[in-house]
Amino acid sequence: MHRRLLMSLAALAWPVLTVLIAPGLQAPLIANSAQTLQPIKTWTALASWYGPHFQGKTTASGDPYDMFAPTAAHLWLPFGSIVRLVNLQNGHAQIVRINDRGPYWNDREIDVSFLVASRLGMIDRGVGLVRVELLQEPKQP
Repeated sequence: MHRRLLMSLAALAWPVLTVLIAPGLQAPLIANSAQTLQPIKTWTALASWYGPHFQGKTTASGDPYDMFAPTAAHLWLPFGSIVRLVNLQNGHAQIVRINDRGPYWNDREIDVSFLVASRLGMIDRGVGLVRVELLQEPKQP
C-alpha cells in the first residue's frame, strides 16, 4: 500500500516537474554567449544619449521611448536593426535595437538610451566614440 502511494505521487509530480524545468532549457540566441554574432558591417561613430526629457514620448517607430530599454536612434538604419556598440575608450559593449531616428547634431551618428549609455560608461561625458557593429537587419516582407 505504501509503495503504491509513493508511485502515485511520483506519477503526479512528473508533469509538474517537466513544466517547471522545460522553460529553463530554452534560451534566446542573443543570451547564448557561446555563439557570437558576426557583424554584417562595422564602423566607428560618435554616440550620445537621451534620457528623462523624452521618457514615454513616441519614437519615430511608434514605440514609446523607454530610457531603461536597450534601444537607440539612428538616421538611416532600418527600425528593428540589431546593433552591438563598443565604447572604444573602455571596451564596454551593449546590444541595442534601433527604434528611433536621430541624433540631429552634425557630428553624432547614434543616440542611445540612458540604460545603454550607463552600460557603455558614457553618462558623465554625454558622448563617446563607439564601434558600431550591425548584427541583424529586420526581415523585409
